[in-house]
Formats: sequence, C-alpha cells, structure tokens
Amino acid sequence: MNWLGNLSPEKPLPHDLTWGHPPSKWAPLRGGGIRVFVPPKVDYFQDPAVTNTRDSAPYLHLDVIGDFVARTHVRPAFTTTWDAGALMVRHTARRWAKLCFERTDLGTTAAVSVVTRGASDDANGANLSARDLHLQVLRVGDIFVMHYSLDGKRWLMVRLFSLAVPREVKVGLVAQCPAGPGTTVDFLSFSVESRTARDMRAGE
Repeated sequence: MNWLGNLSPEKPLPHDLTWGHPPSKWAPLRGGGIRVFVPPKVDYFQDPAVTNTRDSAPYLHLDVIGDFVARTHVRPAFTTTWDAGALMVRHTARRWAKLCFERTDLGTTAAVSVVTRGASDDANGANLSARDLHLQVLRVGDIFVMHYSLDGKRWLMVRLFSLAVPREVKVGLVAQCPAGPGTTVDFLSFSVESRTARDMRAGE
C-alpha cells in the first residue's frame, strides 16, 4: 500500500500517519506523493563529538510491529550541504537508524546511512548522479538491512546491522536541512509491508 497515493488539498493524510516535528507546510504532488517544506537547521544526529546534536527534523511515521519491508521514492531539492530525504526506523532519540539520499560535504549526492546507539555514526555510501532515488529498510528480528535502487526493482545493499529495539517501532520519512535556510523534499511514495524478507542482502 502506498500511503501517499491519491492525496489532494482537500484530503488529509491517512490517520495512521503522524508528524513528529511537523514541517513548515506540506502539499500533495500531482500524480501522488507529497512535497515537504523543511525549516532551517533541522536534523536527526546524536553527534559523538557532542558539538552538533539535533533531534528536530520533520518525521512522518507509522507504528509498525515485527518484521517489515519499508520503501520510499524520494527527490530532494539539495539546496545546501547535508540536505536529504530519508527513511528512518526509530525507537527513542538515542536508538534509531536512517538511510538518506543526501548532498554530502564532498559536493556529491549519495546514499548515506546513520545508525544511533546512544551516539550516531555516519557512513557515506555510493555517490549517485540520479535526481531521485528509491530507498528501502527491512527488518528481520533485530537485524536491519538498508538498500537503494535507481528503478525500484533492483536493490543494492548499503548496510546490514543489528539494532536491539522493541517489536514495535516508528517507521517513516525524514526531511532534513541541517545547515541551510530551509529546503524542500518530495516523497513520491511510501509503503510498509509486514513480512519477513526472503533474502536480506538482495532486498527481497
């Protein structure tokens, strides 16, 4: 199910979806999806150097129990460094993980993963020239796997890791602008399937 399908100015978001830190505003896109207007200086990052800790970006999420496969198709504006659209799994402010399509401080756009167990790490993945990207996070028990895809069909693994969290977590979309004056991020689709992946590394 695409939670962002068939929206209009007159039709609110499905009641299962909840905003954490609502955006400046959001608007439906023609053909499905939403555009999120992101305020300045917002992010999710528990800095291990304790100089840039934030827990403030717009986060549109569902409560999900057990194993799942979550996907989004994202198109950030990339206005300033570290702007991104992301798919995040969250238990608390100090236990979560996100997969971003991000403008890096190297001047590239890349699939970037962050896993937070008290403090956050930060790992740049493949540099990509695409304008938009499909992101996927799947869960099998306490094992999580992140993938990206250029076409929504062939998934390439970014990261496999363990994260001890309860069976019920929040899963959803992050629109971040850590350094700039604000930006926009388009989320063209968002789905969560309650199933156990057959092949974690292949993303199936």
